[in-house]
Amino acid sequence: MAAKQRDPQREQFWRDVMAGWSASGLTVRAYCRQRRLTETSFHYWRRELRRRGTPTPAASPAFVPVTVMPSPAVEVRCPSGHVVTVPSADIETLRHLFAALAEGPSC
Repeated sequence: MAAKQRDPQREQFWRDVMAGWSASGLTVRAYCRQRRLTETSFHYWRRELRRRGTPTPAASPAFVPVTVMPSPAVEVRCPSGHVVTVPSADIETLRHLFAALAEGPSC
């Protein structure tokens, strides 16, 4: 028996339905009634889109992962080719570095 072919237009229609429902704030019953959809079809497609790995608004996590990056560093490149990198949070070291650069010849 041949496998059923996916209908991308139908899948997109149901993705749009799920997004519209999520944004509406309505219950499934009220949204389906308003859009003249059967609740059975709605629930089938919600499960089907989850199974296919297509996130639906209701299946989306409430929180998303966040990566905290270290504070940026200040990098001073001298014409001689020397490079000095200092974490920008280290204000005292930056003061000394810039004071030394201001006093002496170019590095």
